[in-house]
Amino acid sequence: MPAFLLEVGTEELPASFVAAAIAQWQNWLPTRLAEAQLTATQISVYGTPRRLAVLIEGLPDRQPDREEEVKGPPASAAFKDGEPTPAAIGFARKQGVDVSDFTVRETDKGAFVFVQKREQGQPLADVLQALVPSWIQDLEGKRFMRWGDGELRFSRPIRWLVALIDDQVLPLELTSGGSTVQSDRLSRGHRVLHPEAVTIARASDYVAALEAASVLVDPAQRQAKIEDQTAAIAAKVGGQAELPEELLAEVVHLTEWPTAVLGQFEERFLNLPAEVSTMVMTSHQRYFPIYQATAQRDPAAIDARSELLPCFVTISNGDPAASETIAAGNARVIRARLADGEYFYRTDSKQPLESFLSQLEAVTFQEQLGSVRGKVDRIGAIAHRLCDQLGIHSSDRLLVSRAAQLCKADLVSQMVYEFPELQGVMGEKYARVSQEPDAVATAIREHYLPKGAGDQLPQTLTGRMVALADRLDTLVCIFGLGLLPSGSSDPFALRRAANGVLNILWDGQLRLDLTALIQGIAADFHHAFPKLAGSAETLIQQLTDFFGQRLRTLLQDEQGIDYDLVNAVLGDNDASYLQRAIADPLDVLNRAKLLQTLRQDGRLATLYETVNRATRLASKGDLDTATLDPTGLVEAALFKQPSEAAFLSALTILQPLATAAQASQAYEPLVDGLLTAAPAVQSFFDGETSVLVMDPDSAIQRNRLNLLGLLRNQARVLADFGAIVKGE
Repeated sequence: MPAFLLEVGTEELPASFVAAAIAQWQNWLPTRLAEAQLTATQISVYGTPRRLAVLIEGLPDRQPDREEEVKGPPASAAFKDGEPTPAAIGFARKQGVDVSDFTVRETDKGAFVFVQKREQGQPLADVLQALVPSWIQDLEGKRFMRWGDGELRFSRPIRWLVALIDDQVLPLELTSGGSTVQSDRLSRGHRVLHPEAVTIARASDYVAALEAASVLVDPAQRQAKIEDQTAAIAAKVGGQAELPEELLAEVVHLTEWPTAVLGQFEERFLNLPAEVSTMVMTSHQRYFPIYQATAQRDPAAIDARSELLPCFVTISNGDPAASETIAAGNARVIRARLADGEYFYRTDSKQPLESFLSQLEAVTFQEQLGSVRGKVDRIGAIAHRLCDQLGIHSSDRLLVSRAAQLCKADLVSQMVYEFPELQGVMGEKYARVSQEPDAVATAIREHYLPKGAGDQLPQTLTGRMVALADRLDTLVCIFGLGLLPSGSSDPFALRRAANGVLNILWDGQLRLDLTALIQGIAADFHHAFPKLAGSAETLIQQLTDFFGQRLRTLLQDEQGIDYDLVNAVLGDNDASYLQRAIADPLDVLNRAKLLQTLRQDGRLATLYETVNRATRLASKGDLDTATLDPTGLVEAALFKQPSEAAFLSALTILQPLATAAQASQAYEPLVDGLLTAAPAVQSFFDGETSVLVMDPDSAIQRNRLNLLGLLRNQARVLADFGAIVKGE
């Protein structure tokens, strides 16, 4: 069976585009082939800085022939007095058949004309010749460019094309104005190690032919080589290299023939905070730092300088024979960068961290919202609200207040100005140099956490308070300006901020009334920016809805809660239930996890049968959704069957359990009570003593609906069972 090779040769591509293009082809090439009635046994996608390639094996020689039935006009319109009408003749011409090939068949809408068409499959070469240009032109990425004087856009100029079906060149042509690239079997080897053209004899020879020309086209091979060589080099100096995932992925797509090279720097630079040295190495130079192999390194350690070795590994894409020259050049570069860091650290450390505060007046947070100093003041006020609500001890409140005051001070330090990625990290270092309390120093670093999904969360009380205050200020202020995120556009990272608030509350087991907090912060915002602020009610509602969306996303995507159970704890289009959720996000998480456990162990199925039917019928009554006590709502004198008395008895037992669950937020006793009530509810609906809820007597009907409404309400303390889907 034929194999097809496509290689698109280019000028050096950005690493991010190589990764994205490989993912795109892997995602939609199987679908494109299937749509063209082509099958394949294997699709392998490759990429390097100078090429994208796909090798498709096990293709058929041609498309299969297809039988297709086409529906035509109604028979009454196709024939008149037994003769074909212009409509019939036109349909036959369009389908390439004769009128005599028509079949008339009855359908639900009457008799229609049908025709059977046989479409002959096209040869593989013809199909691919039509398809392949779109595979190239449909790739998406940032900052595409045109080359020559044409309109064809790609990440970088395309310089050659290889297109082979087995050993035959598939004629393809890409034209951009006066520039034309035609396919052949000539590829290019490594720019330094094999600058000559590489002839690909057969499609299946591609990987081996390029490897012989010092190009590893498979990213997985390059990554394995980088990891093995880096580990070996680090071991020679008694160390262990750290390969951050994102940096490793980038380096893989920056090389075609990777060679690990050991570099070194002066030991005096180990006196710098390790975070400075590693930031220079990883973010600015794409080097891998080396740590002592025997050290049990803690990434969150206050000071890891004793673990860092004055060595690093860099991945060269040049001639391995020139490794010593490359190492010397890398050392000169990093020496200069580390010397800069040394100067910045020494200069910044000469003054206490507090002295930087006045300079924050000159740093703009947002044009309409003023300076970062103003934001710091708001963070302090919000942190005070948090402490009030959580009942934080006075000694801890002082630490929170001090950390809030200093949390942004390092933004105007020389080090952070040069290396913005170190914000918070350097604040912690300078706080310690300034002899601030440990809790304050740690909180300055922690308040930036989490920086994204799955990131570490602040672990100290002080860090959590400042982190929450910072994010809540951003959310209220930016929403207050009407700059809400839309679609994929979220320039102020408000979704990430709200996710951070919820995850911090969950991780810290903090019971916070988020609704009251938002209301208080919104009032402060309106007082501080009266000319900018719109309706306070609108702002609060927008933030409530936004946090509701974030709760839904986090519960489903990160906590793995079934969608209907998420609806059950947030309320299915129930504003009051959503309000309850925002008022205590930790309670929402606990209830959702409990429901998921109940589903897994089978108890939810029994609860569903007990409560859901009652919930649906209760909506026909007029009882509110908050009342739990049956006293005065159910009259025993109106009972006609023993099942009604048993139902009331069950409700009477459940009522204190529901009330206790509301107060303590411990729901297992309520679950047990609902399960115990199940037989009574079942007898009420079915069996020898069952009743007709919608009795003709309005008083009896209301009495029975109140029974159902009370059960619904008591169960709603745990969840809105009407939102749960049976069998999920």
